[in-house]
Amino acid sequence: MIKETLLETTADTKASLDSCTPRRSTALLVLTGLWLIIFFAALFTPPLLDDADATHASAARHMALSGDLVTLRVDGIRYLEKAPLPYWLGALSFRLFGYNSFAAHLPQAIGVLLLALLGYYWAYRAFNARTAFYTGLATLTTVGVFLFTRYYIPEVLLSFFLAIALFCLLRSLTSTTTQSAKSPASLSTVTYAYAMWTALALAVLTKGLVALVFFFGAAIVYLALSGEYKNWRSLKPFTGILLFLIIAAPWHILAGLRNTGGMNGHGFFWFYFINEHVLRFLGRRYPKDYNKLPGYLFWSLHLVWLFPWSLFCGTLCRQAYLAFQRYRASNPAPVDEARTFYWQPYAVVVVGLILQNAFKIPYIFTLFLALILFLLHGLRRRQSNSPSGSPLLRVNTLAQRSTLLLSIFASLVLVFFSVSTNQEYYTFPTYLSMILLLAVALAHAEQIYSTDSGSRRWITVGHATFTVLGVAIAITLLYGLWTSRHLPFVPDIGDLLAHRGVGDYTLSMSGIFDLTGPSFAALRLPATLAAIAFLIGPAIAWLLRSQRRHLAATVAVALTAATFFIAAHIAFARFAPMLSSKSFADTIQQLETDHSISRDNKVIFYGDQSYGSSITFYLGRQVYLVNGRSSSMLFGGTFPDAPPVFLTPEDLLTIWGQGERKLLFVPLERRDAVDQLLGNHKVLLFESSGKALFTDRPLDNPGRTP
Repeated sequence: MIKETLLETTADTKASLDSCTPRRSTALLVLTGLWLIIFFAALFTPPLLDDADATHASAARHMALSGDLVTLRVDGIRYLEKAPLPYWLGALSFRLFGYNSFAAHLPQAIGVLLLALLGYYWAYRAFNARTAFYTGLATLTTVGVFLFTRYYIPEVLLSFFLAIALFCLLRSLTSTTTQSAKSPASLSTVTYAYAMWTALALAVLTKGLVALVFFFGAAIVYLALSGEYKNWRSLKPFTGILLFLIIAAPWHILAGLRNTGGMNGHGFFWFYFINEHVLRFLGRRYPKDYNKLPGYLFWSLHLVWLFPWSLFCGTLCRQAYLAFQRYRASNPAPVDEARTFYWQPYAVVVVGLILQNAFKIPYIFTLFLALILFLLHGLRRRQSNSPSGSPLLRVNTLAQRSTLLLSIFASLVLVFFSVSTNQEYYTFPTYLSMILLLAVALAHAEQIYSTDSGSRRWITVGHATFTVLGVAIAITLLYGLWTSRHLPFVPDIGDLLAHRGVGDYTLSMSGIFDLTGPSFAALRLPATLAAIAFLIGPAIAWLLRSQRRHLAATVAVALTAATFFIAAHIAFARFAPMLSSKSFADTIQQLETDHSISRDNKVIFYGDQSYGSSITFYLGRQVYLVNGRSSSMLFGGTFPDAPPVFLTPEDLLTIWGQGERKLLFVPLERRDAVDQLLGNHKVLLFESSGKALFTDRPLDNPGRTP
């Protein structure tokens, strides 16, 4: 019989951990304060960045000004590839706080706080106060959460809504199995079920159908393994689906009806559901303006995205291995297992290679599918000695249910994006799951630290690694500061970067490879602050751990990360001249105010609108695009009512110097092409980080220059 579940509960450690953990009010105050310092304070700088950040803000700005909450538009062109909820929130924020960077990023910052508080509440209900505090602390001080909320993308909101749906799924089923039908708390079961469907609808309105894939994929596997599919009625599937459709369907229907007749007769339904979902997953989306991380980087970089808490992944892996060993010992398989398993790994290799070469099916997909089949086969064999109707895995407490569901969810999302096209931040929804599991492992390891040598060893390995990395990072930063000590401070760091074009800048982290030694002349303050944090913080945390002051040691890790994030944000703001083109919008507005140019002018971009999308946002006017019918503007530009904003180089030559004044914004990548096209028939007005603003005639008031 199945005597013991694979997932061991931590309820027995709750009392001792709670005795030396901050009270709930204190913990929530600490978490809120940390959020204010790291995330809220960062809302004021830098300005909106070019590319996705300002493009998405412009779409929300259009909604706020036009009142059209159905069709997203950028520069007057339909922008149909995104779900609407993040832009509704952005439009509301703009109406309340004005059209600025603070208002654009406020919904994301609030999403981070809500995600941390949800993680705290989930861990508090399922595990203990210490785990809850660590979950909230790690959510706010994890590299990935900080890094991928610097610009306007919906991942943090998607993570929040999916986490609510998963938690409500568990609470609906838990209430069913632990309380009688006549209990007054039965109302809460219904509430949790409908909250699950509501959160799922909001997740779909945030990111699209991928939310359904993640939720139902994890839920189906969980229900099958735990045997809780028998309680399916508690999930209110019929009325719940109706509620889901009431919330999610209207926008999709209206968007489909209002956006027809695009490229090749296609409209919203084809572009959004087929092109942006199915073809994107298969790597055949049109246009192909994206990239994919190599497999080894995709997986290994999660150690960076979860840093510094990934340092304790050894503790988590050890505890999972020990739990698995306990499960095997208490639930032996039939004696013929050893004689039937030897050939299967070889079969997986052969079948995987055949499918990869013949049908282009990724090898990792075959491997993952095989692992699932092996797991189910092994569980079924061990179930053979159990009474009829026993589940494959017996999960009796909310802690065990949470561990199982979070593990399934994180695995599903990671494998999905290892097969699909991806960006570094696509797996953001897994962060809370992995953080919570790491927090559980760390809190449990601290509890048995004195008696279990394995826990001491892996925690020590984590701190030793943190200290070594800290010293290495500090030395690197100090070396950069030393080599640039004689260089003057340069406010425009873009002039000091290498512009190596890693991944053709189609990956969100491509720009970090442009750093050079001389660029530290513009980063002295943040580099010094980060060097001090990494030189002192990890050592203090290790010292506190060796003194068995576990809470203080873990908090020291979090404070080290928080200090680094403050330094990183200061550095991020120093990159504003390179990452944002707001200074060009300011220059145009200043020239108009000084009457150096007439307000009756035409602003033109040479290339895709993403090169200078912050100009479009801050000017609040339509711009023209030379060779700009590309990327996100391609499909929307094929509709009959699309404004005539697209120009060819020949069109530019024809209108240059004729009629109203032309202002030409040229990104660094297009400078040579413009020089060849226009030659000396242009006047330079402003230049920054290799980008330039030209006009086709001298200033009206030459005495006043920007």
